[in-house]
Amino acid sequence: MRRPVDIWHKPAVSALVALAVPDLALYGLGRLDLILYTSAGAMCALYAHGLPYAARARTLPWVVVGMVASLGVALSAASLIASTALLVVCASLVAAVHKVVCDATRIGPPGNVILTFIAASAFFVPQRLGQVPLHLALALGTGALAWLVCMAPALVRPRGPERIVVARALEAAAGLLRTEAGTGGGAPVGVAHARHTAAAAVNAAWHTLFLAPARTPAASAARAGLERLLVRAESVLGATGHAALDEVAAEPAPYEARLTGAEAGLGAGVEVEPGAEAEADRLVGWARELRSGRPLPVVTLSTAQADELAGVAAEPAGIAAKPAGIAAETASVTEKSAGVVAEAPAPRRRAPGRPGGLRAVLTRLAPGSPLLPIGARVAVGCVLAGWASMGVGVGHPYWAVVSAASIYQANTTLSWQRALQRTLGNLLGLLLYTALLPLVHLGPLAMIALALACQFGAEAGITRNYWLGSVCVTPMALLLTEFGSQVPATTLIADRWLDTVVGVAVGLACCVLVTNRRAADRIEAALGRVAAAEAVATRLLAEAPAAGIDEAREIGWARDRLAGCLVELREAVEVAAGEWWQRDLPEERIAHAEQRGHQALAGLVRRLSTPALAA
Repeated sequence: MRRPVDIWHKPAVSALVALAVPDLALYGLGRLDLILYTSAGAMCALYAHGLPYAARARTLPWVVVGMVASLGVALSAASLIASTALLVVCASLVAAVHKVVCDATRIGPPGNVILTFIAASAFFVPQRLGQVPLHLALALGTGALAWLVCMAPALVRPRGPERIVVARALEAAAGLLRTEAGTGGGAPVGVAHARHTAAAAVNAAWHTLFLAPARTPAASAARAGLERLLVRAESVLGATGHAALDEVAAEPAPYEARLTGAEAGLGAGVEVEPGAEAEADRLVGWARELRSGRPLPVVTLSTAQADELAGVAAEPAGIAAKPAGIAAETASVTEKSAGVVAEAPAPRRRAPGRPGGLRAVLTRLAPGSPLLPIGARVAVGCVLAGWASMGVGVGHPYWAVVSAASIYQANTTLSWQRALQRTLGNLLGLLLYTALLPLVHLGPLAMIALALACQFGAEAGITRNYWLGSVCVTPMALLLTEFGSQVPATTLIADRWLDTVVGVAVGLACCVLVTNRRAADRIEAALGRVAAAEAVATRLLAEAPAAGIDEAREIGWARDRLAGCLVELREAVEVAAGEWWQRDLPEERIAHAEQRGHQALAGLVRRLSTPALAA
């Protein structure tokens, strides 16, 4: 059992609202047989909650289009193809496309599972070709409703996603400090994991901020304040021991001075004790401020850090005409603590040279991509699972297709764990559905209420452990089946249990048979990128420090590239380590590359974090 994700309630509430409105409307119209089509669009409300609202507004329409397109293919096939075996093949191919595209776009939770669940179900719904446009219109309309629901919080907290991701980075940096502090200056196993976690959190936070536009002075000021907090979290990566923290911890602490004793854990005006624990407490306090929605905390930056932000701000067109204003702001930041200045600079930009958007997705799908064997696994596993379900006489073969598709993770080890979790969760979910049967029989309104409650419970539990979420997903899936056609409860429960066992067993077998030997190739590519980024960092560190905006900008970009490459290398290693029938991993090269890379990263961060001399 893990701690629940900090924003689990946001997709849960969004989906609850997006599902409830059309469900109740259909109930009033007496057309609950259409609930599958409205659920297709409403379920899109589960996506993109980690993105800033501007990026979410662009991303959710693509999710809706993908859902509606998948539904259109499924309904058209259902109306034209009479062979159940052929429909299983079509559903499996669509499931494979969902898996590969969702992994390539890195859309995030819930990934391909919801898309596959809806589309696979639609392949086996009795359908006439003339009904397809109306059903797709229902899905598109509720997809638009889902967009409105997901965008509504922007009216209250327009910078909420950015504040949360920066808070996570601050908390991860505090965790690194406390892990190192608990070792007495040593280097146990936990430090490497904490360092990677902090680097990944900071890297993710920067990417999120890069997606947030700053078209108005107020937006620029808000983002500038978040950037300063993130720079401060990033400075922890430059601390390789207690001595490296002395300069950071000894800085003025206006934030603690303006908090009450209960909030800061210190009396008002009491000087902060130098050391890792004091700095960790400060970072956690800032994170708490961000999550609470209060004004941005006051942060102290070094000269180089301020130069980096001001330097990147000076580059975009339209800013060059105000160098004096930028220089004045830089001076004000280095001479005193500054949260949000009166005239905020333009936002920081990502390091040049890295593909983004559609180009990045196409790069991940290029020939030789390690995602393609995963797609082959899904296609083969789902086809065989569906056919096996037909062979044992189950009346809902698409459940076996969905069960097989849902277990496929990044590697064999994770897929095996997911298979066990899904089997356990579905068994307990069937027991829960059996216990709820008396309420189900109360009527359609009770069924709607139970389906919505199960949807909320699934989101509440799935981030703690997949099996816990599956306990609620299973009765919700059975209830959706009940809306479309009346099937005896004993038949539904028996079919669901058989399909789960068959889908999981066949899916695991295919996971072993269809190997992903390209996972090791991904490590080689990642090692090459780390070496190139580390060489640039080493060159910059070897040069004599030259105070100025240009050097700070180059160091900042080199740090961004190196941090991103180290995160990608660790992800590639973890994926390959969980695959079987792989050539031996270059463990010594990996360890050496990570050690040198993190040393260079720490050097770059320290170069930017050197405190400014007092005036």
